[in-house]
Amino acid sequence: MKSLAMTENWPVPAVAAAVVRADGSVPGTVGPTGRRFPLASVTKPLAAYAALLAYEEGAVELDEPAGPPGATVRHLLAHTSGLAFDENRVMAAPGERRIYSNAGFEALGDHIAAATGIPFADYLREGVLEPLGMADTSLEGSPAKDGVSSADDLARFAAELQAPRLLDPRTVAEATSVVHPGLKGVLPGYGLQNPNDWGLGFEIRSAKSPHWTGASSSPRTFGHFGQSGTFLWVDPEAGAACVALTDRAFGPWAVDAWPPFTDAVLAELRS
Repeated sequence: MKSLAMTENWPVPAVAAAVVRADGSVPGTVGPTGRRFPLASVTKPLAAYAALLAYEEGAVELDEPAGPPGATVRHLLAHTSGLAFDENRVMAAPGERRIYSNAGFEALGDHIAAATGIPFADYLREGVLEPLGMADTSLEGSPAKDGVSSADDLARFAAELQAPRLLDPRTVAEATSVVHPGLKGVLPGYGLQNPNDWGLGFEIRSAKSPHWTGASSSPRTFGHFGQSGTFLWVDPEAGAACVALTDRAFGPWAVDAWPPFTDAVLAELRS
């Protein structure tokens, strides 16, 4: 795909990217797609998938208590538990605000480890990564931000998100639809969004502006970006997904580069 050549102009030492269609085919890649990059918060969708697997296996229920008093597994996944961004401090009652929270995902990982009797990193590996053939991927700490993966592996995950095999498609549809609609909150790097729509571990584009996806991305687009200069989006209307991993921290360069890149990818797919 010609649009992938735009990454050559990104001010980063290295970038690997891939586009994945809904049928699992990969019409284009660029860069060292087998290289492992730190994911930062792109770890969260992987952690969420493991949590949803625990739900389907009956180890946890989405509405059982987890995290701070009154919160549930669902609240933790949807960033509505009330926990602060990066500390175990309650800032709001569950369900009242969308507070993006690494601490919430760490509480989620602890809850699932306790429920299953398996360390969360092992549960993720055994339940999600190995079945999908994601041999380059590992969780090396916090389920909020310490994943490491390759573009090849995230392309496999993007294919799974579009045609689920590990989870019931209805579970994935719920996870990638808005949970607790109408809540405002801060999208890291992009400021206050009203509403700040989110699913179960996946950010929902909706009508957010500014945003890291493209102007032509559909409102149903879901995914995540990471402060390590990484992103994964799935656009159901386009029937495609895109992953990009870099070795430069997110910043103004990404704010400028990512949306026109996404628009170019979508335009090429439509043509």
